[in-house]
Amino acid sequence: MKIKKHFQLHIHREDKMKKISKALLVWIPLFLLLLATTACSGNKLNQGGEMAADRTESKDLLKDGQKAGEGIQKDFEEEEKSQKTEEKQMTEGKDITLKGALKSFGNKNPLMTQRLGADPYALVYQDRVYIYMTGDVIEYGADKKAKNNSFGKINTINVISSSDLVNWTDHGAIKAAGSLGAAKWGNNSWAPAAAYKEIDGKPKFFLYFANGGNGIGVLTADSPIGPFTDPLGHALVSRSTPNCANVAWLFDPAVLVDDDNKAYLYFGGGIPGENFANPGTGRAVQLGDDMISLAGDPVALDIPYLFEDSGINKIGDTYYYSYCSNWNVDQEATDTLGFASAEIVYMTSKSPLGPFTLQGSILKNPGIFFGCYGNNHHCMFRFKDQMYITYHTQILEQLLKIKGGYRCTHIDPVTVGEDGKIEKITATKSGVDQVGSLNPYERTEAETIGTMAGITTVLLEENGERSGTGNMAVTDMKEGSWLAVYGADFNEKGAVSFTVAVRALEGVQGGIQIRLDRPTGEIVGYLPIEADNSGEFKEISTELFKKITGKHDLVFVFTGEGYEFDYWYFQ
Repeated sequence: MKIKKHFQLHIHREDKMKKISKALLVWIPLFLLLLATTACSGNKLNQGGEMAADRTESKDLLKDGQKAGEGIQKDFEEEEKSQKTEEKQMTEGKDITLKGALKSFGNKNPLMTQRLGADPYALVYQDRVYIYMTGDVIEYGADKKAKNNSFGKINTINVISSSDLVNWTDHGAIKAAGSLGAAKWGNNSWAPAAAYKEIDGKPKFFLYFANGGNGIGVLTADSPIGPFTDPLGHALVSRSTPNCANVAWLFDPAVLVDDDNKAYLYFGGGIPGENFANPGTGRAVQLGDDMISLAGDPVALDIPYLFEDSGINKIGDTYYYSYCSNWNVDQEATDTLGFASAEIVYMTSKSPLGPFTLQGSILKNPGIFFGCYGNNHHCMFRFKDQMYITYHTQILEQLLKIKGGYRCTHIDPVTVGEDGKIEKITATKSGVDQVGSLNPYERTEAETIGTMAGITTVLLEENGERSGTGNMAVTDMKEGSWLAVYGADFNEKGAVSFTVAVRALEGVQGGIQIRLDRPTGEIVGYLPIEADNSGEFKEISTELFKKITGKHDLVFVFTGEGYEFDYWYFQ
């Protein structure tokens, strides 16, 4: 993609010469008149009162000349400033080949492309949606080509958040399991589920995860992005837990905190033998008041063609249990039950522990929509009076030109009818509409991204020892890398300057173009970046080429390389 910005400086310079000529036409006659008047006054030294009048006239002419000169000086300064701006635009509007984006500008799915993310789970807290995802790791063979995802190397949980569902802030990857993770007893951290509850007058956050297919662990924190710690030192649910020894896959938790502050955990999956129609491997249990213990024994749920992926919601006074059907739903079962293999299906009950009644399919397999078939995993949530579903697909691995079952996360809207039935959901690349707008006058983390190309994010400062989460920055940009945010509302007041916090290495030179509404949009500002050799992040500002008003998508195009970008704001 080529961007060309042509500036006809020679035409502007001709205009300047014309203006200067006009100014001289005004100034020269005044100057000559002043000289003539002064000479005339000298010849009248002996003419008494007439001399005083001439002096007064000379002073008036001098004042007029001074005023004219001041006006001309102002014109010169304005012209010089305009010329510098035009020359700056010529330099900063040079031909730039933009990097290609994995997610096309305007599309909201997948939510992020700087990392993979599977098995998403949503937590709504203080007008933000936090999405927790299994941290898929691309595995490579000896030939340096991606091989099938073994899932065995996964021990982190990616977390992002948004206040508008289209611009997502990257918080990093929670080190959940393994020798460097919070739960060192576990090898893996699959399929997270998150909840919060006020305990002893303070909000406490709980992150449940699967240690492979052999147990459910729990981590706790005082913030939705951690640092998370392991309060137990062992699994919350294991094969020694009553009624769980015969669960084929002891994984895929979901959690619900009910209106009465009681909480429930749902988990399980897999098919023992050939019991496709009724595997009997779903479980539900009430949690203790502390959210890290069980208040009773897990109960078995009767779930037709269960494969995996428990989901739980409460709408009104009805509990909605949802799951992914297995790959063995034959045509007869489809005709009878109304769903096919590997679809998201839901059931309802008036009790959190069931029994649940089958209602039907709500989301077909991603392969129907995108041509990439695989298991599905989802979570439904309500945000600002609208229901949504987050789920995973494999479209990102297609764009990365790899194949192996690597997943990425989407969100699409959910419609619940007045009768309580959930309408069929369409999986899309376009995603959801923005909820509200982005405030460009507030500090915005650089790692808040609608879409991007040619950049990565890096953890600058952990919020706890080996937590994996904290303050992030944008890095690895090259000439033509860019990132976009959607729906920044500058209102009628408008912005005239742009400020960023950057850290540049020695010898680095680059800059950030500010463009409006699309990657190829109008350049309204440029911020040059030069190394200061301090090794620290510093704020730098620039005046915009024009005032920005109204609501716009913003695209930051990077020139040069070797610097890190922490945050930005307009004034």
